[in-house]
Amino acid sequence: MSFSKLEYIWLDGYTPTQTLRSKTRVEHDFGGTLEDCPMWAFDGSSTEQATGDSSDCLLKPVAIHPDPARKNGYLVMTEVLNADGSPHESNGRALIDDDDDDFWFGFEQEYFLWDIEHNWPLGFPPGGYPAPQGPYYTGVGAGKAYGRELIDEHLDICLEAGINVEGINAEVAAGQWEFQVFAKGSQQAGDEVWLARYVLERTGEAYGLAINWHPKPLGATDWNGSGMHANFSNGAMRDSGGEDLMTGICEQFGKNIERHISVYGADNDQRLTGLHETQAIDQFSYGVSDRGASIRIPVGTIDDGWKGRLEDRRPASNADPYKVAAAIVKTTKEAL
Repeated sequence: MSFSKLEYIWLDGYTPTQTLRSKTRVEHDFGGTLEDCPMWAFDGSSTEQATGDSSDCLLKPVAIHPDPARKNGYLVMTEVLNADGSPHESNGRALIDDDDDDFWFGFEQEYFLWDIEHNWPLGFPPGGYPAPQGPYYTGVGAGKAYGRELIDEHLDICLEAGINVEGINAEVAAGQWEFQVFAKGSQQAGDEVWLARYVLERTGEAYGLAINWHPKPLGATDWNGSGMHANFSNGAMRDSGGEDLMTGICEQFGKNIERHISVYGADNDQRLTGLHETQAIDQFSYGVSDRGASIRIPVGTIDDGWKGRLEDRRPASNADPYKVAAAIVKTTKEAL
């Protein structure tokens, strides 16, 4: 008799930032498809999603990938339902009312590798600071790149699992890295980013390192924060384009600042200060190749005749990609 280990992964009810949870289900003679994944239950009273006197919550499988790190393993992304089968209030995926796969997303997920012994970024001397930022972005060599073995292992697992990670690089601060994820539609985009985050968290366990998703973990210092820049396009942007269309979309984003900032991550005000390659959280701007703008118009978009993508640079590293993608779809469609 064959058996498979299914890792059910979900988002808990913690606020203002949800965290990942998972547990393993052993299935005999498993068929390997999403349809073969049964619904499952968990104790919501331990994840801020239910009370002890009515604790059962349900896990509905929504995406499945092979898990190269475990023999006969699968990664099963789920969404949380109430006991009656209705979406739980913490279920941002189920709130997406327009999952238009004509929208393509490229999320640039930044984060810090975190030394849990010293509660400080990897590569920082305990309680102190390394040489100022400058040599760390895409840096090579000891003293510039920290944790590369973990980073490469994460990339390999994601690629073998079929998670659409399209690249990695060291970021501006010591111990800070980035991976990029591509997907079509808001739900798939969220699934891919959350699964890649899960694999990273689990890989870090083997190295004794945590992953810090906070947008400004070093506070009011001269070190960059972490974002989740959202590159996006739809058919009209890719096929027709034009300066009027692209700038019109940017203008529509400027009319809906609160819609976006409200779902772009907790404590994002600490990162969006107008410094360190950001625009201030209460202001809006856009510009060609401008990394200090709210929305950057990539030079490649201009070179292709104003066709292609835009980059919303405001989402924080801890933002929920389901909610970010949904807001982008809504505002873009209003501009068309």
